[in-house]
Amino acid sequence: MKRVSIILTAAMSFIFLYVSCSKILPRLPKDDEILDGPVDGLTSEQNRMFLRGDAAFNDEIFNQVKGLGPLFVNNSCGSCHAGDGKGHPFTTLTRFGQSDTTENKFLHAGGPQLQHRSIIGFQAEQIPVGATFSNFTPPANTGLGFFEAVSDQTLLSLADENDANGDGISGRPNWITIPHYSLIRPGSIDRGGKYIGRFGKKSAVYDLLQQTVNAYNQDMGINSTYEHYSTYNGQDADAEVSNQTVQDLVFYLQTLKAPMQRNQTDPDIQAGRQHFMNISCGKCHLPEMKTGNYPVAVLSNKTFFPFTDMLLHDMGAALNDGYTEGSALTSEWRTPALWGLGLSEKSQGGQVFLMHDGRAHSIEQAIGLHGGEAERSKQSFQQLNEAQKSQLLKFLTSL
Repeated sequence: MKRVSIILTAAMSFIFLYVSCSKILPRLPKDDEILDGPVDGLTSEQNRMFLRGDAAFNDEIFNQVKGLGPLFVNNSCGSCHAGDGKGHPFTTLTRFGQSDTTENKFLHAGGPQLQHRSIIGFQAEQIPVGATFSNFTPPANTGLGFFEAVSDQTLLSLADENDANGDGISGRPNWITIPHYSLIRPGSIDRGGKYIGRFGKKSAVYDLLQQTVNAYNQDMGINSTYEHYSTYNGQDADAEVSNQTVQDLVFYLQTLKAPMQRNQTDPDIQAGRQHFMNISCGKCHLPEMKTGNYPVAVLSNKTFFPFTDMLLHDMGAALNDGYTEGSALTSEWRTPALWGLGLSEKSQGGQVFLMHDGRAHSIEQAIGLHGGEAERSKQSFQQLNEAQKSQLLKFLTSL
């Protein structure tokens, strides 16, 4: 009898603890509520590589002993992309020195990126007199491998540089000189020794290897065998991060899952999507794309839903910072993907900071800043009634 009593007491204690903990501990978020996590279908070895890259991205915090600086912007990857989401104005980057398509004139003065912090004993950079500049809020990282897997031919088929169809929209790729260490993708199209960029606010980055290596070097002052020079004096420097770590981090970025839309069957969200398409937002923020052949098999020949055409568009005078990269003009910007938009505030401290520099504090403010090729769509949005605007904004928040 005593034994039965002990068992019952233990069982009741377990139930009490379970119920109590379930009330105290937060529930696990649903997949459509978070941006991080791998794409489905990775092999065991690929999952291990993903986890190593995850640790390098989110857990590695650099200091002076580990090679930070001497000039830098931040001391870790994750500090600019919390939860793999958008950055905050506190982590915004500044690029300077190029005002037209004839290359950067201020590389000798630390361009193109301002390292506004330094370790003890060194002087942080300042924007040189006469240099134009622009602020770039860090973007979300999820789904980047899908963009890398889209073929050049697909991008060129979407481009309409001379507005042949007369709709006022003339997207085009940014043709850039690629770094020596980037491997040219099969099917890449060469135009006078230049290739199509597809990452960055102006599409001035060729691939995720360039993005990763450049972030190590320009953002944290961390050298690798790929870019082995000091941002302080331009002199050759020993590698401070291994090639394996760089490749792991690249793979992590390639295989982060795509954001998932929420509440797709909600009638207001469905109506909002229709308004979005009716006012021609979908001509630049293309709802659907398809990848081509790609070394990571799970990303090959897949349809995905990013709401971007990955092309440059003239966004008008209000968004002309007088700074550019590659062959892009100063008022041209790569169409940002809208997937994950509704989760932005989770990584931006409970607020939203939209557009390339975070100047818009709501989706409606961001729409109001559209000009140039997007002027007609902006005006059409402003002519919607309040109920229609609310539905469209609800749709965007569901992405």
